[in-house]
Amino acid sequence: MNPPLAAMPTTCNGGVLNTPRLRVNLMQALALLAAPLMALLLALLMALWPAVGTAASPELERQPNHAGLAQALAQFERANAGQESAIAPAADQLLALLAADPANPLLRAYAGAATAMRARATLLPWRKMAYADEGLAMQDKALAQLTPAHDAPGFRGTPTSLEVRFTIASTFLALPSLFNRNERGLRMLADVLASPLLDTAPLPFRATVWLGAGNHAAKAGRAD
Repeated sequence: MNPPLAAMPTTCNGGVLNTPRLRVNLMQALALLAAPLMALLLALLMALWPAVGTAASPELERQPNHAGLAQALAQFERANAGQESAIAPAADQLLALLAADPANPLLRAYAGAATAMRARATLLPWRKMAYADEGLAMQDKALAQLTPAHDAPGFRGTPTSLEVRFTIASTFLALPSLFNRNERGLRMLADVLASPLLDTAPLPFRATVWLGAGNHAAKAGRAD
Protein backbone atom coordinates (compact mmCIF):
# COMPACT_ATOMS: atom_id res chain seq x y z
CA MET A 1 0.00 0.00 0.00
CA ASN A 2 1.32 3.46 -0.87
CA PRO A 3 2.27 5.66 2.13
CA PRO A 4 0.13 8.77 2.74
CA LEU A 5 1.42 11.81 0.93
CA ALA A 6 2.20 13.58 4.19
CA ALA A 7 4.60 10.79 5.11
CA MET A 8 6.41 10.82 1.79
CA PRO A 9 9.76 12.66 1.62
CA THR A 10 9.55 15.56 -0.78
CA THR A 11 11.87 18.17 -2.15
CA CYS A 12 10.94 21.36 -3.91
CA ASN A 13 12.50 22.43 -7.20
CA GLY A 14 11.17 25.68 -8.55
CA GLY A 15 7.95 25.26 -6.57
CA VAL A 16 7.21 21.82 -8.08
CA LEU A 17 7.04 18.74 -5.87
CA ASN A 18 9.83 16.41 -6.84
CA THR A 19 8.87 13.10 -5.18
CA PRO A 20 9.54 10.28 -7.67
CA ARG A 21 6.46 8.26 -6.68
CA LEU A 22 4.25 11.36 -6.75
CA ARG A 23 5.54 12.32 -10.18
CA VAL A 24 4.75 8.85 -11.50
CA ASN A 25 1.24 8.94 -10.00
CA LEU A 26 0.59 12.38 -11.46
CA MET A 27 1.80 11.31 -14.90
CA GLN A 28 -0.46 8.27 -14.82
CA ALA A 29 -3.47 10.32 -13.71
CA LEU A 30 -2.87 12.95 -16.37
CA ALA A 31 -2.48 10.24 -19.00
CA LEU A 32 -5.83 8.72 -18.05
CA LEU A 33 -7.59 12.10 -18.04
CA ALA A 34 -6.01 13.37 -21.24
CA ALA A 35 -6.23 10.21 -23.33
CA PRO A 36 -9.72 10.83 -24.81
CA LEU A 37 -8.92 14.42 -25.73
CA MET A 38 -5.52 13.47 -27.09
CA ALA A 39 -7.07 10.67 -29.16
CA LEU A 40 -9.50 13.14 -30.73
CA LEU A 41 -6.74 15.66 -31.37
CA LEU A 42 -4.51 12.97 -32.80
CA ALA A 43 -7.25 11.81 -35.19
CA LEU A 44 -7.63 15.37 -36.49
CA LEU A 45 -3.90 15.85 -36.84
CA MET A 46 -3.45 12.49 -38.57
CA ALA A 47 -6.04 13.55 -41.15
CA LEU A 48 -3.90 16.61 -41.89
CA TRP A 49 -0.51 14.89 -41.67
CA PRO A 50 -0.08 14.10 -45.40
CA ALA A 51 -0.35 17.84 -46.04
CA VAL A 52 2.03 18.79 -43.23
CA GLY A 53 5.81 18.81 -43.47
CA THR A 54 6.03 17.35 -46.98
CA ALA A 55 8.79 19.60 -48.23
CA ALA A 56 11.20 17.77 -50.51
CA SER A 57 14.10 16.01 -48.82
CA PRO A 58 16.57 13.37 -50.04
CA GLU A 59 14.85 10.68 -48.00
CA LEU A 60 11.38 11.67 -49.21
CA GLU A 61 12.49 11.85 -52.84
CA ARG A 62 13.91 8.32 -52.72
CA GLN A 63 10.63 6.76 -51.58
CA PRO A 64 9.79 4.24 -54.33
CA ASN A 65 6.05 4.92 -54.22
CA HIS A 66 5.01 7.90 -52.12
CA ALA A 67 1.27 7.41 -52.71
CA GLY A 68 1.58 3.66 -52.13
CA LEU A 69 3.33 4.22 -48.81
CA ALA A 70 0.65 6.66 -47.67
CA GLN A 71 -2.04 4.09 -48.50
CA ALA A 72 -0.14 1.29 -46.76
CA LEU A 73 0.33 3.39 -43.63
CA ALA A 74 -3.36 4.31 -43.61
CA GLN A 75 -4.11 0.57 -43.53
CA PHE A 76 -1.47 0.12 -40.84
CA GLU A 77 -3.03 2.81 -38.66
CA ARG A 78 -6.43 1.11 -38.92
CA ALA A 79 -4.85 -2.21 -37.96
CA ASN A 80 -2.98 -0.58 -35.09
CA ALA A 81 -6.26 0.89 -33.84
CA GLY A 82 -7.73 -2.59 -33.54
CA GLN A 83 -9.29 -3.25 -36.95
CA GLU A 84 -8.22 -6.86 -37.41
CA SER A 85 -9.32 -7.01 -41.06
CA ALA A 86 -6.74 -4.32 -41.92
CA ILE A 87 -3.73 -6.26 -40.58
CA ALA A 88 -3.12 -8.57 -43.56
CA PRO A 89 -3.61 -5.84 -46.23
CA ALA A 90 -1.27 -3.52 -44.34
CA ALA A 91 1.41 -6.19 -44.04
CA ASP A 92 1.08 -7.23 -47.69
CA GLN A 93 1.30 -3.65 -48.96
CA LEU A 94 4.28 -2.79 -46.78
CA LEU A 95 6.13 -5.99 -47.71
CA ALA A 96 5.58 -5.25 -51.41
CA LEU A 97 7.01 -1.75 -50.96
CA LEU A 98 9.95 -3.16 -49.00
CA ALA A 99 10.69 -5.67 -51.77
CA ALA A 100 11.05 -2.72 -54.15
CA ASP A 101 13.37 -0.85 -51.76
CA PRO A 102 15.05 -3.25 -49.29
CA ALA A 103 17.53 -0.59 -48.13
CA ASN A 104 14.75 1.57 -46.67
CA PRO A 105 14.69 1.20 -42.86
CA LEU A 106 11.34 3.00 -42.52
CA LEU A 107 9.60 0.49 -44.77
CA ARG A 108 11.31 -2.36 -42.94
CA ALA A 109 10.28 -1.05 -39.51
CA TYR A 110 6.62 -0.73 -40.52
CA ALA A 111 6.60 -4.03 -42.41
CA GLY A 112 8.05 -5.71 -39.31
CA ALA A 113 5.41 -4.10 -37.10
CA ALA A 114 2.59 -5.22 -39.41
CA THR A 115 4.03 -8.73 -39.65
CA ALA A 116 4.28 -9.02 -35.87
CA MET A 117 0.72 -7.70 -35.66
CA ARG A 118 -0.44 -10.68 -37.70
CA ALA A 119 0.07 -12.80 -34.58
CA ARG A 120 -3.13 -11.19 -33.25
CA ALA A 121 -5.17 -12.49 -36.17
CA THR A 122 -4.33 -16.19 -35.92
CA LEU A 123 -5.41 -18.77 -33.37
CA LEU A 124 -2.52 -21.15 -34.09
CA PRO A 125 0.19 -20.80 -31.41
CA TRP A 126 3.05 -21.71 -33.75
CA ARG A 127 1.88 -19.15 -36.29
CA LYS A 128 1.70 -16.50 -33.59
CA MET A 129 5.32 -17.17 -32.67
CA ALA A 130 6.41 -17.30 -36.31
CA TYR A 131 4.79 -13.96 -37.16
CA ALA A 132 6.21 -12.28 -34.06
CA ASP A 133 9.72 -13.64 -34.64
CA GLU A 134 9.65 -12.67 -38.31
CA GLY A 135 8.48 -9.15 -37.52
CA LEU A 136 11.09 -8.67 -34.80
CA ALA A 137 13.88 -9.87 -37.07
CA MET A 138 12.83 -7.31 -39.66
CA GLN A 139 12.81 -4.55 -37.08
CA ASP A 140 16.23 -5.52 -35.74
CA LYS A 141 17.54 -5.20 -39.28
CA ALA A 142 15.81 -1.84 -39.71
CA LEU A 143 17.67 -0.51 -36.66
CA ALA A 144 20.95 -1.82 -38.09
CA GLN A 145 20.24 0.00 -41.37
CA LEU A 146 19.99 3.43 -39.73
CA THR A 147 22.79 5.90 -40.44
CA PRO A 148 23.27 9.57 -39.45
CA ALA A 149 21.77 10.51 -42.83
CA HIS A 150 18.43 9.15 -41.59
CA ASP A 151 18.23 11.96 -39.01
CA ALA A 152 17.08 14.19 -41.87
CA PRO A 153 13.37 14.80 -42.47
CA GLY A 154 11.85 11.94 -44.43
CA PHE A 155 8.33 10.80 -45.18
CA ARG A 156 5.77 13.43 -44.07
CA GLY A 157 8.64 15.57 -42.79
CA THR A 158 9.49 13.37 -39.81
CA PRO A 159 13.14 12.43 -39.21
CA THR A 160 13.36 8.85 -40.47
CA SER A 161 15.50 7.62 -37.58
CA LEU A 162 12.96 8.94 -35.08
CA GLU A 163 9.96 7.33 -36.80
CA VAL A 164 11.80 4.02 -37.16
CA ARG A 165 12.72 3.93 -33.46
CA PHE A 166 9.25 4.94 -32.28
CA THR A 167 7.58 2.35 -34.51
CA ILE A 168 9.87 -0.36 -33.19
CA ALA A 169 9.53 0.77 -29.56
CA SER A 170 5.74 0.60 -29.92
CA THR A 171 6.01 -2.95 -31.27
CA PHE A 172 8.32 -4.04 -28.47
CA LEU A 173 6.04 -2.59 -25.78
CA ALA A 174 2.98 -4.32 -27.25
CA LEU A 175 4.59 -7.77 -27.09
CA PRO A 176 4.05 -10.27 -24.27
CA SER A 177 6.88 -10.38 -21.74
CA LEU A 178 8.07 -13.79 -22.99
CA PHE A 179 9.74 -12.04 -25.95
CA ASN A 180 11.97 -10.03 -23.58
CA ARG A 181 11.59 -6.82 -25.59
CA ASN A 182 9.69 -4.61 -23.14
CA GLU A 183 12.71 -3.11 -21.37
CA ARG A 184 14.40 -2.34 -24.66
CA GLY A 185 11.17 -0.79 -25.89
CA LEU A 186 11.03 1.45 -22.82
CA ARG A 187 14.60 2.61 -23.37
CA MET A 188 13.92 3.30 -27.04
CA LEU A 189 10.75 5.25 -26.21
CA ALA A 190 12.68 7.30 -23.64
CA ASP A 191 15.35 8.02 -26.27
CA VAL A 192 12.71 9.23 -28.73
CA LEU A 193 11.12 11.49 -26.10
CA ALA A 194 14.52 12.94 -25.16
CA SER A 195 15.79 13.35 -28.72
CA PRO A 196 16.25 16.96 -29.93
CA LEU A 197 14.98 15.69 -33.29
CA LEU A 198 11.50 15.39 -31.78
CA ASP A 199 11.20 19.19 -31.67
CA THR A 200 11.79 19.30 -35.43
CA ALA A 201 9.13 16.70 -36.26
CA PRO A 202 5.64 17.65 -37.44
CA LEU A 203 3.04 18.11 -34.71
CA PRO A 204 1.03 14.98 -35.65
CA PHE A 205 4.06 12.76 -35.10
CA ARG A 206 4.88 14.46 -31.81
CA ALA A 207 1.27 14.00 -30.70
CA THR A 208 1.50 10.30 -31.59
CA VAL A 209 4.64 9.93 -29.48
CA TRP A 210 3.15 11.79 -26.51
CA LEU A 211 -0.08 9.82 -26.65
CA GLY A 212 1.82 6.54 -26.92
CA ALA A 213 3.96 7.42 -23.93
CA GLY A 214 0.91 8.49 -21.91
CA ASN A 215 -1.01 5.34 -22.76
CA HIS A 216 1.94 3.19 -21.76
CA ALA A 217 2.33 5.07 -18.47
CA ALA A 218 -1.36 4.56 -17.73
CA LYS A 219 -1.14 0.86 -18.61
CA ALA A 220 1.93 0.44 -16.42
CA GLY A 221 0.06 2.14 -13.55
CA ARG A 222 -2.87 -0.25 -13.85
CA ALA A 223 -0.46 -3.19 -13.83
CA ASP A 224 1.18 -2.10 -10.55
